[in-house]
Amino acid sequence: MRKIMLVCCFLLGLTAISRAQGGGQRMSPEDRAKQLQTTLKLTDDQTGKITAILKVQATKMDSVRTAANGDRTAMRTAMGPIRTAANDQIKALLTPDQATAYQKMLDEQRARMQQGGGGGGGGGN
Repeated sequence: MRKIMLVCCFLLGLTAISRAQGGGQRMSPEDRAKQLQTTLKLTDDQTGKITAILKVQATKMDSVRTAANGDRTAMRTAMGPIRTAANDQIKALLTPDQATAYQKMLDEQRARMQQGGGGGGGGGN
């Protein structure tokens, strides 16, 4: 009985550790586009175009992460314009109602980040 309890505690600990480490993982461009499709009620055409924009953004941001070599200040400075450009491209594809809802999402994510609450699944601000 003690061995079973020990194994259960061990597995529970591993699960907790993996969840804690997984909390910082970024969503894939495809997952982010699907999330936006649901939230903003995007058409399939809009979703496809937004997925392409997010893939380009992810590639550029990965390059910045590699080049910055762990320097968070350099990463933030370089990533700001990349995010802004992607957000502007996405807004151009949206209807006025969708663009308003998207901007509200970005504002809420920015507020959470400033309060230290995380980016809500990959950010996009």
